[in-house]
Amino acid sequence: MSDLVTGDAVVLGLRPARLPSRALAIVLDLAVYVTVYVLLTVGLALATASLDPAAQAAVAVASFLLLLVGIPIAVETLSHGRSLGKLACGLRVVRDDGGPIRFRHALVRGALGVVELLLTFGTVAAIASLVSARGRRLGDVFAGTLVVRERVPGARVMPVPPPPPWLAGRFTQLDLSAVPDGLWLAIRQYLTRMNQLDPQVGAAMAARLADDLVARTGAPPPAGVPAAAFLMAVVHERQSRDAARAFHTAAPASAAAVAPGTHPASVAPVAYAPPVAYAAPAPAPSAPVAPAAPVAPAAPVEVPHAGGFAPPA
Repeated sequence: MSDLVTGDAVVLGLRPARLPSRALAIVLDLAVYVTVYVLLTVGLALATASLDPAAQAAVAVASFLLLLVGIPIAVETLSHGRSLGKLACGLRVVRDDGGPIRFRHALVRGALGVVELLLTFGTVAAIASLVSARGRRLGDVFAGTLVVRERVPGARVMPVPPPPPWLAGRFTQLDLSAVPDGLWLAIRQYLTRMNQLDPQVGAAMAARLADDLVARTGAPPPAGVPAAAFLMAVVHERQSRDAARAFHTAAPASAAAVAPGTHPASVAPVAYAPPVAYAAPAPAPSAPVAPAAPVAPAAPVEVPHAGGFAPPA
């Protein structure tokens, strides 16, 4: 990844092209240009057969400069740094600040390319590209340009493993609104790569992530549930809620029971009792009834401190 920084202090995520891809792009460009040059030279030789040798030499030099120097400069200028070879290899020429090149940049690169690529058969350009930290040849250095990879192969998204069947639907009432996106990303990265980790290291990471998740949700850690299985079940619950929110299949809930700003998918369904038929009040008893003893209030449930998932010894 390139460490280019713009004038607004924005780091550019550019991937400089290396020598093999650049060499392939140059070979493809030269193959096209040389083919057109040979065909045009044969046509001009037949058309100028009646001219004197000096005029034929002038036409040959002009055609050489036009096709092998002028055409590449025009192509890079009009396509903003994407010639046929670079387009085939997924490359592009940009300025040092990441912007598109202009005519002056293409002119300097084309003029020095005659020496670097044509007269020395690419030797100078290859040496300069190997020495440069960002793979630039002399034409790029003097023009203030950089050849970058425009098509970067993306990483395959690994699916999160499903939770054990006995944990399905166990965390439907868990409040996940306070869990930050960074913690979700860390949990997902761990779950998609936990089989590649050392068992001891993976168990310790799962315990630490599970403790952070318990601290954010405010619920006690479930007893007898491994940390990795707990993370799988909670991530699966969040994905189910996101899918229900996206497709508008949230569970039915009373409008008064939903707090403002809370999506219905995160609210547990309310159980409604069937209506009871109205009955007439019973007659008052003859003897006074002793008042019932007051019921002691239930002791508040203490939420244990995060750390219920102990790492392996």
